[in-house]
Amino acid sequence: MGMAALGLADLQAAKPHFAPKAKRVIHFFLNGGPSHVDTFDPKPALERYAGKPVPSHRITERKTGAAFPSPFKFQRYGQSGIEVSELFEKTAAHIDDIAVIRSMQAQVPNHEPSLMLMNCGDSIQARPSMGAWLTYGLGSANENLPGFIAMCPGGMPIKSAENWQSAFLPGAFQGTYVDSKHEAVDRLIENIRSPHADTSVQLRQLDLLRRINAAHRAERTDPRLEARIQSFELAFRMQIEAADAFDVSKEPQHIRELYGEGVHARQTLIARRLLERGVRMVQLWHGAGQPWDNHDNIETNHRKLAAQIDQPIAALLHDLKQRGMLEDTLVIWGGEFGRTPTVELAGGKSKLGRDHNHYGFSVWMAGGGIKGGQIYGATDEFGYSAIENKVSVPDLHATMLHQLGLDHEQLTYRFTGRDYRLTDVSGEVVKALLA
Repeated sequence: MGMAALGLADLQAAKPHFAPKAKRVIHFFLNGGPSHVDTFDPKPALERYAGKPVPSHRITERKTGAAFPSPFKFQRYGQSGIEVSELFEKTAAHIDDIAVIRSMQAQVPNHEPSLMLMNCGDSIQARPSMGAWLTYGLGSANENLPGFIAMCPGGMPIKSAENWQSAFLPGAFQGTYVDSKHEAVDRLIENIRSPHADTSVQLRQLDLLRRINAAHRAERTDPRLEARIQSFELAFRMQIEAADAFDVSKEPQHIRELYGEGVHARQTLIARRLLERGVRMVQLWHGAGQPWDNHDNIETNHRKLAAQIDQPIAALLHDLKQRGMLEDTLVIWGGEFGRTPTVELAGGKSKLGRDHNHYGFSVWMAGGGIKGGQIYGATDEFGYSAIENKVSVPDLHATMLHQLGLDHEQLTYRFTGRDYRLTDVSGEVVKALLA
């Protein structure tokens, strides 16, 4: 384009450690913690103990009471016969492509550290997000779009941009935040177009800026300057490609109807369009704040929330499969933890909700070389704790990286005198999940 591509080497596609099964990732993040015993981990024992103390009661963040049976019906789906709640009946139609992990464990029952653990691999220290690690390890397949995009309608979640941060990795690898509540491209991506300069003028401006920055950089080392240079260049290149990628009106009517109405349908369809164009990872947040954090009235709240994303998720799985993309696209679904099988008490009274539960919860994976139609691991008969084939968050991250052709022990970055990795000093690939 007549402009030096300063710093773009960091973003160019890199070679994986071994032949990958997946090329890209889409992560549905249900912020706040969906209840596993109301979605993908049925517990009939809760019916028998309804209103009674649960023998396997664990210490939680707040006081909870007696067993609280799920208000939602479960039934078997597909040839695998896996039981799924009515909340996700459309998604359940694809259960034979899905591997349900029922034995996930986090570290603490608090949102902030658990969000950081799930997204960045560490619950305490500032660490690069998994999308940042992916783009660091694999680069981008499209230099005109970010390698990692996080779409969260209506504002930031808890811990805001830390969820998709690059931390000590170069700034080029951080996630690009998009407030997907907007429909117009100019609102979706701020400053995507200049109201004051055409393309030729912008090229001259960027060339001047590049020369000034190069002279400034020659006298000092500052990774923030490199990130700033790359952000200017990427913003310029995005003006044409992003406008096209985010315009779902270019999709056939039957595809738009497949995904349904609403912001989550639209952002899921946009995500597929981004993946087609070489974006390495798209993270789809289900709302800002704590939408799945239902400490009260879980029947009404979970039903409302699931209705917003069940059809879009099912549509994406169908759409990817018919396009031949599911086999090399890894789809991940889940939140930062689960919820208690006992009812939460407020002032000694039940509000028909559930508290946070990090001892055992569910996450599922599909596509990208994952063996679908299976359940991996188990919680106890009430759903309090993982007791069989426990899966840690580093295990989940190691498995994700493995499917993308990356050895989690080799994907390292030297910082403050030591080599860091997404999985820190633990994590094992869960080979039973692999096709």
